[in-house]
Amino acid sequence: MANIPSNVNRWTRDYVFDILKDLGIHYIFGVPGTNEIPIIDGTSYEANGVKYIECLHENIAIGAAMGSARMTGKPGVLVVHVTPGIAHSIGNLFNAYRPEMPLVIICCQQQNELVTQEPLLASNLVDLARQYTKWAHEVRTPSEIPLVLQRAFKEAMAPPNGPVFISIPWDFTMVAIKDTDKVKGVTRISPHFLGDDVTIRQSAQLLAESKSPVIVVGDAAGYADAWPELQELAELIGAPVVLQTFSSVANFPNSDYHWQGELPGSQAAIQDVFKKHDLAFLIGFGAQAQLAVFKYSDGPLFPESLKQIYLTNNTWDIAKNYYGEAAIFGDIKTTLPVLNQYVKQSPPPGAAERNKLMMEMNDARAAKWEAYFHTALEQEKIWSVVIARALKEAIEERGLVNKYVYVHEAVSDGAPFQYYLPLGAGGAKPISYYCVAGGSLGWSMPASLGIKLETQTSQGITPQLVINAVGDGSALFYPQTWWTAAHEQLPILYIITNNQEYHTLQVGLQQVVAAYGSAAGYQWHPKTMDPSYLRLESPVIDYVSLAKAFGGQTGEQVKTPADVKDAVEKAVDHVLSNKTSYILDMRVAQDTPAPPAGKAQQATDGVISRHYLQQPVLDIFHSNGVEVAFKEPAGLTNGNGAGHLPVNMPAIF
Repeated sequence: MANIPSNVNRWTRDYVFDILKDLGIHYIFGVPGTNEIPIIDGTSYEANGVKYIECLHENIAIGAAMGSARMTGKPGVLVVHVTPGIAHSIGNLFNAYRPEMPLVIICCQQQNELVTQEPLLASNLVDLARQYTKWAHEVRTPSEIPLVLQRAFKEAMAPPNGPVFISIPWDFTMVAIKDTDKVKGVTRISPHFLGDDVTIRQSAQLLAESKSPVIVVGDAAGYADAWPELQELAELIGAPVVLQTFSSVANFPNSDYHWQGELPGSQAAIQDVFKKHDLAFLIGFGAQAQLAVFKYSDGPLFPESLKQIYLTNNTWDIAKNYYGEAAIFGDIKTTLPVLNQYVKQSPPPGAAERNKLMMEMNDARAAKWEAYFHTALEQEKIWSVVIARALKEAIEERGLVNKYVYVHEAVSDGAPFQYYLPLGAGGAKPISYYCVAGGSLGWSMPASLGIKLETQTSQGITPQLVINAVGDGSALFYPQTWWTAAHEQLPILYIITNNQEYHTLQVGLQQVVAAYGSAAGYQWHPKTMDPSYLRLESPVIDYVSLAKAFGGQTGEQVKTPADVKDAVEKAVDHVLSNKTSYILDMRVAQDTPAPPAGKAQQATDGVISRHYLQQPVLDIFHSNGVEVAFKEPAGLTNGNGAGHLPVNMPAIF
């Protein structure tokens, strides 16, 4: 300390800004607390080139950092406040961990000399965060701060990406250092590594021998920006392409006729997909069991006869649940071109015939969705397909296909948005679509903040138009997001799909009853299949007024299908030409109807409304165009006694 000049210009906190400048990171997200002020103060210096984005809850801060990270491919950075700060962040930390998002979380611990005495808010912070991070560490001495920070950012960016947690006693951040004491830089480990050639050749041979292959694509493929390579492979082997359930990005373009949407959310439906194939090529597939109800007695998700090939950059995701005949550890975008060349030398039999069949099925699917859309226009209440179609037209008519990002947390209504939004080869990229594999609710509104803040993205799109479709229940987790949007003048289009109920939980209840209602040793059934605690209608929430209260945002309620297109057009134009967000409170059709007058409650127990029953499937290859693609045990009913659960409705919450 004696060597520090009296006119101090740098403190240990400035090591953080050395790294952010080196990486070109321009934002730190957080909720202010006394411990964090030394770091936050560093954003006040223009030379650091970093802005502090103030949020009103730590889960908003981490969600916004996730959105920023997804756009740039660089670590999102946030500073949280001791025990409640990291505890409040756990939901979205889990959401970041599952799809391997790069984050660096700095938590300012209480003073090092006081921690043992258990002061206010202090605890073992590392243990709180460890389960959902690549690395979690508490700094031992101010001298190791540059070492720890370099390692933290290196690990967050190294394949596979992921969150890193660093606890720093806050008095350590104020230690004076010399002007010449700086972090030299952050080591970059290239993600572009080629898989083993022997295994690539082995995989090509297995594909050549397959008579009915299927490709399953997960988030690592979308993060690698590997659409062209995946499309070439699908064409070469004549394979349908299904995406992992709750994909975090658009892992395969929906304009390609091989595209079949996401895997369904029930055991029986997943089994129905794979029983038609002799080989599955699992590419970047990490979220492999995205369902809530599973019974060993009903058999594995993958049949024993199904051969499996794996390709991804994370050894944990390779054959973690099932044996793989071949396992390629490598970067997807780097490795697939080599594999495709080998496949060209010996393509599997029947590829051309399968491709022709899928083209025909694609045309049939388009006709079914067109008919469904026109049926929806004739209804009294709004069906989400009308919203999705209006967004598609607004984006395309304004030439924004490569200038928009759609953030999806309307979890009951994924299929229409995934089908209609322009997520194909016309300028969109995998990161044009954003969801999370974790499933902890309340992430999307915060994420929209970080997405809108970024102007330069890793895949070349520009988030000029940011659209967040979010269910009414999810929107209530963090409506204070709207304060930050107003404070930072971030014009974002928020679409609340407001059915005044927790529909995914209602479907989940039906799945539980179907699985265990007649099972020996269980025979469980609830008091009612339409419990009041799964509704949000008494009192009815006014989301537009709520948004206005958080900062003068504007918007409107939309109640009929005929009003949707004009409302969407108006909302899009507003956020493109103003600095305020716009809220569309879409009063969509309720999904579990109230019992008819004079009828007993059980008359409608288990009913799923017809806008789901009539919704065409995305996976037309495995359903052969049949909307009811599988049967559940007795207990679910569509009104005529037939067991039924639409495959386009994942219910995992």
